[in-house]
Amino acid sequence: MARILVIEDEPDLQDLLRYNLQKDGHLVTVAGTGNDGLYELRRQPFDLVLLDLMLPDRDGLEVCRIIRADEALQAVPIIMVTAKGEESDIVVGLGLGADDYITKPFRIKELLARVRVRVSRHLDAMRDAERKRIQVGDLVIDPVRHRVLIEGQVVPLTLTEFKLLHFLASHPGIAYGRYDLLDRIGDGESVVTDRTIDVHIRNLRKKLGKYDKLVETVRGVGYRFSEMA
Repeated sequence: MARILVIEDEPDLQDLLRYNLQKDGHLVTVAGTGNDGLYELRRQPFDLVLLDLMLPDRDGLEVCRIIRADEALQAVPIIMVTAKGEESDIVVGLGLGADDYITKPFRIKELLARVRVRVSRHLDAMRDAERKRIQVGDLVIDPVRHRVLIEGQVVPLTLTEFKLLHFLASHPGIAYGRYDLLDRIGDGESVVTDRTIDVHIRNLRKKLGKYDKLVETVRGVGYRFSEMA
């Protein structure tokens, strides 16, 4: 079962999509305008958006652009459903971040099949992201979104600080020397040396606040992530 948002202004098509999607086992919410659709997206999570392009208040392409620019929403798959079937329209839609494009009139079985594919991929990605997340108390390290949160607030880490924290947290209790850490986090572009590792660790601890002691110094070796919260 997936949560699907239908952003469509035609009542007959709203009913058609709602009926068939619910029959296919999904939970369906319908919004008749772009603004209503964005409101629903920010109010509750969805696993897929079916988006019409010709809406009464704002263009569906603009709605797509807003979704993809919003960090909290950008992972939601979007299937555009529209009467605009020219190749140039499809290119623009996909270029703005739509995952698929279906032209009206469409076969309902084809639409349902495409929905199943996108929903399945999205749910698999979400499950994979959950497995990769590391959480200690209310400290969350999210490698998929490449961010760290404490009590729900984003911690502004640099790329090197994030790499250091994520690598150490992925191997709790294991001590790594400075050169080992360089090998693990280096990308051949950033200027990071064994001496600057100490600086990055010091800055990282400051930003971690009450969780600063999770990154421990191992005398004569280097650093490790504590197994104790």
